[in-house]
Amino acid sequence: MHESGHPLPKFMFVTPPRPCPYLPGRIERDMFVELAPPNADRLHQRLAHLGFRRSHNVVYRPDCPGCQSCVSVRVLVDAFAPQRSLARIWKRNQDLHCRLRPPVATREQFDLFQAYQQERHGDGEMALMDFDDYRAMIENTMVDSHVIEFRDPDYRLVATCLADQLDDGLSAVYSFFDPADARRSLGNQVILWLIDTARRERLRYVYLGYWIRHSRKMAYKARFQPLEGLGPGGWAPLVP
Repeated sequence: MHESGHPLPKFMFVTPPRPCPYLPGRIERDMFVELAPPNADRLHQRLAHLGFRRSHNVVYRPDCPGCQSCVSVRVLVDAFAPQRSLARIWKRNQDLHCRLRPPVATREQFDLFQAYQQERHGDGEMALMDFDDYRAMIENTMVDSHVIEFRDPDYRLVATCLADQLDDGLSAVYSFFDPADARRSLGNQVILWLIDTARRERLRYVYLGYWIRHSRKMAYKARFQPLEGLGPGGWAPLVP
């Protein structure tokens, strides 16, 4: 039984323990379930409500011994009111061209992905991914997924986001951007675009994955208020 009172699927697996990539000295372990037809979309939607995230054709949730630092979070789209700094980022990036594409990997995306990984996560596992690994991340999906490309006025690819369509929102699976273009704050812009798109599509939420209070890599998500976090009593307002 999940801590919010909803039953978990019967066919659940657990990964072996390994060092946590976000909090030094902690141990990471995930529980996961495979997505398969004919009910992949429905199961994905249900497990998103229980705090699970998708990667390839599985959905997972941290199940770390002695640690509950990872909090699944989602933005309340209709109530979202950007801080002044976020409003400036949105205005600054109105010259970007955004295009929704099917989940098909390209070499251009991969080159940007590699540059991002080397600059931001050079000591992580994803920095070792080759093109086939990247293609699997983008294309191995049994749910309604899209790739959003962001291009500057010269039509240069500056950011990419893999996102899933849910019945009640958009789920940001993974995003990356040109690490040399700090002026645009592209990571924030991607989330702002998802929120704006969800509002126009009359969706309630944008799911942002896990927020970790003491991890600089994850703490930025708390800027997108109002934000809900999943806790023992279910989804509730998250106040950092």
